[in-house]
Amino acid sequence: RIAHRRLTGDAILVDRSGKVILTDLRGGEIAAGDLVLRMDIAQLLTTLGLRVGAERAVAAAVEVLGPDKVADCLPLLQPIALSRSTRATLRKLARERAEREREAVLKASDEARQARLEAAAEHGQPEGAVKDEKAERKAVRAEKQAEKRALDEALDEAREEDLLAQIRRQVLLIRPQAPVEPVRLERIRPRTLISLIAGAIAAYFLLSQIARTPLSTIAHADWAWVAMAVLFSALSYVAAAMSLLGFVPERVPFVRTVVAQVAGSFVKIVAPAAVGGVALNTRFLQRSGVRPGLAVASVGASQLFGLGAHILLLLAFGYLTGTEKTQDFTPSRTVIAGLLTVAVLVLVVTAIPALRKFVSTRLRSLFAGVVPRMLDVLQRPGKLLTGIGGMLLLTAMFVLCLDASIRAFDQGDQQLSYASLAVVFLAGNALGSAAPTPGGVGAVEGALTFGLVAVGLPLEVATPAVLLYRLLTLWLPVLPGWFSFNFLTRKGWL
Repeated sequence: RIAHRRLTGDAILVDRSGKVILTDLRGGEIAAGDLVLRMDIAQLLTTLGLRVGAERAVAAAVEVLGPDKVADCLPLLQPIALSRSTRATLRKLARERAEREREAVLKASDEARQARLEAAAEHGQPEGAVKDEKAERKAVRAEKQAEKRALDEALDEAREEDLLAQIRRQVLLIRPQAPVEPVRLERIRPRTLISLIAGAIAAYFLLSQIARTPLSTIAHADWAWVAMAVLFSALSYVAAAMSLLGFVPERVPFVRTVVAQVAGSFVKIVAPAAVGGVALNTRFLQRSGVRPGLAVASVGASQLFGLGAHILLLLAFGYLTGTEKTQDFTPSRTVIAGLLTVAVLVLVVTAIPALRKFVSTRLRSLFAGVVPRMLDVLQRPGKLLTGIGGMLLLTAMFVLCLDASIRAFDQGDQQLSYASLAVVFLAGNALGSAAPTPGGVGAVEGALTFGLVAVGLPLEVATPAVLLYRLLTLWLPVLPGWFSFNFLTRKGWL
């Protein structure tokens, strides 16, 4: 039960006497499981098939291993189970095969056209001659049908099986009852690995924060301010519905949209916030009667305006925070450093062709649908004001919720300005959107706690305040979000 795990052409050598030598054993396993051993057979079949063809590779495998073992590897005969170099070779062969098929179709099209010209010349009626209108339409339709049949026949003749399909066919000739349904395999992607690591760090950070928070702090909380924080958190869903409907010219029920935003609090726990919320809102608009392309454009416009508003508010409140303790209206060094950093990043992106092409491609695909949608929205100024007002109200509700959470624990001893709180919230929210963990768990808590301590709030107050804020805006809405998600799904609105 030894598995090699990399039986590519580079790892299999044959000397002049015909002796086979296996190299590159660093990835091998002893006492390997059946799945790994079957993957080895699938890889070796593909490696030999690339050298000598499917028929000879299968015949050799059956002679050495027996038909049953060869048939058992069919569910694993799929690109994801093969090595990286083998997958690259198969992709190269697929491109060459597609190019040959394309050339065959083009050749058949040219031959069909030439045949039509010759037939028209033989009948004394060159192409383009004046005919009866009805006869002309019938002739054109017949020509198109004949051309389509010729192209289909040429494509069928030129179509070639890929190597894996050829191997399956050869094995099925020997064992017709062999299982052919592919086994579901998934490779661990870098993003998944980063998410797991980030989630573990976030869990450790949260548990350490909770462990450092004494129970006496929670017991002495001002429950009136806790109730205010709950109210501001609930109102944020109304603001989110306004920010979405402001970019949808079509009529969509407002209450149903609010319920959809509550459902989004469940979705963002099981998916990154930048992905789950967009998908849910797009699906909701489609089920509400908005055409798919327009639904995507509306959500894209809302996201684009939200990003712009977020950056402008962060710069504006950062500017105001830097002038709070001075008489002149001079921005803080942090704001200047931030602006210079943004300027340097813009210069780097515009100077490097690869980055410039990457950014321009993404922006072009975004603006391709957003700009026409925005022209529709601009024809209704009330809608645009609703959308922008909803975005500002959404930020205000979150800032007020954070402020109420702080007041619930500081007993009025620390009075932070709303500008400082807004900067802390906006920066923490930006980090949460970039974090690979669902809902920005760990990153948001760390950024908010660090930011509040930086603006003068004691750690023993900042920690429970941030935990309360995240409890009200992330964790408690999950259960109502789940009910809302199921309700909308059951009604066919999602």
